Amino acid sequence: MEKQDKLEIIHKYFDDLSETQLQQLGMLDELYNDWNQKINVISRKDIEALYEKHVLHSLAISVICPFDKGARILDIGTGGGFPGIPLAIFYPECEWVLADSIGKKIKVVQEVAAAIGLKNVTAIHTRAEDLKGRYTFDYAVSRAVAPLADLWRWGAPLINKGQKGEELPNGLVCLKGGDLREEIEHTGMKRIVQAWSVHDIFPEPSFEEKYVVYVPKLT
Repeated sequence: MEKQDKLEIIHKYFDDLSETQLQQLGMLDELYNDWNQKINVISRKDIEALYEKHVLHSLAISVICPFDKGARILDIGTGGGFPGIPLAIFYPECEWVLADSIGKKIKVVQEVAAAIGLKNVTAIHTRAEDLKGRYTFDYAVSRAVAPLADLWRWGAPLINKGQKGEELPNGLVCLKGGDLREEIEHTGMKRIVQAWSVHDIFPEPSFEEKYVVYVPKLT
């Protein structure tokens, strides 16, 4: 399948991408397939659906929370670079820090970012909770890494009050799946947590029961 064909799922929902963004997105397929042969960063069954299940899924965050120029965003537990790499392509004028506790995954992120010419990404081999006192951010993002209560416990001390996005005040924006009721209840912040169906944003079968979840930084 040609790169252009594989990008059709992206073109379906985004028709205003620059030539640079299209080139960077187009390079991801070969890069991740190559790295997946060395380090299993994406499940074997999902690698053929990279653009739908990983890239487009990551970009659901951009629909719910468009970021302002100059925003600083942390990707907690980025793994092989999701959602951070696709979002960094979409927001070249934002600063992205992609953190993960597994060094070989950060190596993949560094190599992919360098190969596609992303100048706005810093990949750090660390746990998010160890960044306290070293970095601050406007937003934190994450994808299927840990329970919401843990993500908030790690991310909240790093997030500044204010608003560096078009729609939502600073906070945590993460991608979650399944029944979220108990998970949201465990945060103790049920009244302020918001969730949107990814399937409503991108009506593809693979996004059923997947959600964008947001917790604002209020204090």
